[in-house]
Amino acid sequence: MYAKIAGTGSCLPEYILSNDELSKRVETSDEWIQKRVGIAERRIASAEEDNTFLAATAAQKALDAAGLSPEDIDLILVATATGDYVMPSTAVRVQHALNMEKTAMAFDISAACSGFIYGLDIAKTYIENKVHQHILVIGCERMSRLMNWEDRSTCVLFGDGAGAVVLSASSTPGIIGSCCHASGKYTDLLCVKNNLPKEAFSKQALQTSLNMEGNKVFRYAVEMLGAVVEEILEQHQLTKSDIDWLIPHQANERIIAATAKRLGVGMDQVILTLKTHGNTSSASVPLALDVAMRDGRIKPGQKAILEAFGSGFVWGAILVQF
Repeated sequence: MYAKIAGTGSCLPEYILSNDELSKRVETSDEWIQKRVGIAERRIASAEEDNTFLAATAAQKALDAAGLSPEDIDLILVATATGDYVMPSTAVRVQHALNMEKTAMAFDISAACSGFIYGLDIAKTYIENKVHQHILVIGCERMSRLMNWEDRSTCVLFGDGAGAVVLSASSTPGIIGSCCHASGKYTDLLCVKNNLPKEAFSKQALQTSLNMEGNKVFRYAVEMLGAVVEEILEQHQLTKSDIDWLIPHQANERIIAATAKRLGVGMDQVILTLKTHGNTSSASVPLALDVAMRDGRIKPGQKAILEAFGSGFVWGAILVQF
């Protein structure tokens, strides 16, 4: 029994924040941003375009592509670090937004930019063990809410959006394997502290933003992403030439290029959406996947590696056949 991608979907906010417009907010320029990270623009969600809206819209598109209804779904997994509520989960709000009467399982995953990869790993385990037949896996973020808009080193990087897939049980190959890792000793290099009051009855205001030591994160990301892709190939006795596509987390074009070079993969085999999406954290891989599925680049029978790296550090790779 395999977990096979039956449909994909995505949702991007309407508002496009260009580098030129961003340069009016902080001391930066289009040339500097594109040269450093490869981003030209990103989407910023409005108050009405909350995580639930983005996730549910992407999910419905994935369901339509799979030819399924919400009532066919046995489990909803939502990877997010920017949920609309502390509780309940975004997953149960998506369940309600899809008008699901079925009381299927629904829960969130907190694994930063690797959340979608972790979600696929969890979902495939349920399907391979014949617990569930159809599972929605969604990555959605409103990273714009975590930005210090006076910090040019971070605010230029991130955007908002959501991507979703339907995984279905199949007798033909789908997700062939996965490798997921974590190392908590790097926590402070990339983090968002919630700044909740340390004591009860405190009137401390909740203020938070993302902090990142970019150069160190870059070095570890290249090393760990390259290693995990080599690991998954070795596990399944495949060579680099067996892989048709690399679908990476869209964080930094230099990281993506360095990873591709280490693997001997040409950039024409890499699905890139970074230029127009920015870094959408857990949404970046499913957004890129949906783009490539809908424009016809990915063909039936081809193999791809989906990989991501994020705060924690957490990182992983999924080997899939379409």
